[in-house]
Amino acid sequence: MEGTKRVLFINSEIFPYLPESDIAVAGRYLPQGIQEAGKEIRSFMPRYGCINERRNQLHEVIRLSGMNIVVGNVDQPLVIKVSSISAARMQVYFIDNEDYFQRKTVYRDAEGKFFEDNGERAIFFARGVLETVKKLRWKPDIIHCQGWISHFIPMYLKKVYKNDPIFEEAKVVLSLYDEVLDEKLQDDTIDKAMTDNLKKSDATVIKEANGTNLAKLAIQYSDGIILGTENPAQELLDAAKARKLPVLPYYKIGTQETEYIRQYDAFYDKILTSNAKSK
Repeated sequence: MEGTKRVLFINSEIFPYLPESDIAVAGRYLPQGIQEAGKEIRSFMPRYGCINERRNQLHEVIRLSGMNIVVGNVDQPLVIKVSSISAARMQVYFIDNEDYFQRKTVYRDAEGKFFEDNGERAIFFARGVLETVKKLRWKPDIIHCQGWISHFIPMYLKKVYKNDPIFEEAKVVLSLYDEVLDEKLQDDTIDKAMTDNLKKSDATVIKEANGTNLAKLAIQYSDGIILGTENPAQELLDAAKARKLPVLPYYKIGTQETEYIRQYDAFYDKILTSNAKSK
C-alpha cells in the first residue's frame, strides 16, 4: 500500500546540540528539508554529556526507556530522551547511558585521545536506536546513517533485524565523511558487536578494528551511498564501487540552499524504486 514515505535519520551530530560541522549541519537541516518535501521523518543522535539538558529542554521518555542492551557480556541500561527544534518543527530522540554518554566531551578526552571504548559506544548506540524505533512502532522506508557512530546500523539491520516487520523492507543510505578513519578501536570490537543471528564472518572487515574498516562494514550492508564531503577517502569510494552501489555526489548542505534537498529526496526515491523493480 502506497503512503507517505518515512525516513529515519541516525546522526552522530546535530546542530545546535553540538557545534556546526558538516555532519551537524546535515543533521539539522536535511531532516527538516525532507519533511517539508513531504516525507515523514524521525531523527536520533547520542546524548553526549556536553549537551546542556536544561538549555535544550531534553526530557526522558519513560515509556521508551528501561530496556537493557548487552554489549559484550555487560547489560547496559538504555535511556531515551527527547527535545524539539521548534524552528524546524522537528523532534530529536537521544540515546543515553551513564557509562557511555555522560562524559563532557564527544569522542575524545581532554588531551584529544580517541576514547578507548568508542567501539562499544557505537554498538550500544546502533542497537539502542533500532530497539527504540521498534518500540515506537514506526516503520521506516529509508534509514539514513550519518557519522561514524552510526556505522554498525547497516549490518544490524541486514543481519539481526532483517525479518522484523518494522525493518524488513527498509533500505539503508550511508553518507561518507572523512572522520576518524585512522583511529583504532579495541581489538575485541568484533566480539562485542556479536548478538543474535550474527556471526563473526558477517563482520570480518572489522577484525582489524579501526575507523576505515568500520566505514567499510557500513558500506558492505548499505543500499546507497551519499558523498557527505567533497573528497572522501578513495579506499571507501572503491569499496562502494565494488558493490556497484548507487552514489549521490557531494552537495553542500546549508540553511538557504534547496538544491541538495531535491537531490537527496530524489535519491531516496531512486533507492526505493530500484528496490521495488528488483523484487
